Amino acid sequence: MMYLLAILVPPLAILFAGRPFQAVFNFLLWVLGLVLLVMPFVPGLLTWAIAVGWAVLVVRNRRMEERDRRLVEDAVVRQRMRRASL
Repeated sequence: MMYLLAILVPPLAILFAGRPFQAVFNFLLWVLGLVLLVMPFVPGLLTWAIAVGWAVLVVRNRRMEERDRRLVEDAVVRQRMRRASL
């Protein structure tokens, strides 16, 4: 769901990922890309694609951070169990 949101409305996905300052800058880039898409300029699509790619990477990194946090917590619990059994 977050990936779909990152493609359709990148600043909102970044905001939901807990990065409000990045969301502001991404919003400016995204709006600039949309404005340039309306005009017959080639950089509009590139600017919009950069905003979308940035949002997808932020969402992906957020999921990876949560996964890493769970792995570390599990490792700490296992370490405590080993020490308690000795």
